[in-house]
Amino acid sequence: MDRIYNGMPATELGTTGWRKPWSGGNGGSCVEALRLGDGRVALRQSDDPDGPALICSHGDIVRFITGVKAGAADFLLV
Repeated sequence: MDRIYNGMPATELGTTGWRKPWSGGNGGSCVEALRLGDGRVALRQSDDPDGPALICSHGDIVRFITGVKAGAADFLLV
């Protein structure tokens, strides 16, 4: 692949390696993640696998997961 960018069709990243770390038995609609070779992470909606991919840097993912674990996103649950 020549260029990986935000909003690219997720199918252009391939069909293997996508995982559902946040699957909660909600009928199949969840976020899927793919770790890219350069450490970035692609995210897509499982019920729209042909849709756009959100590409996050390794640092962005570390900050996101660290923040969630620390409760920084708890306001989303209220």
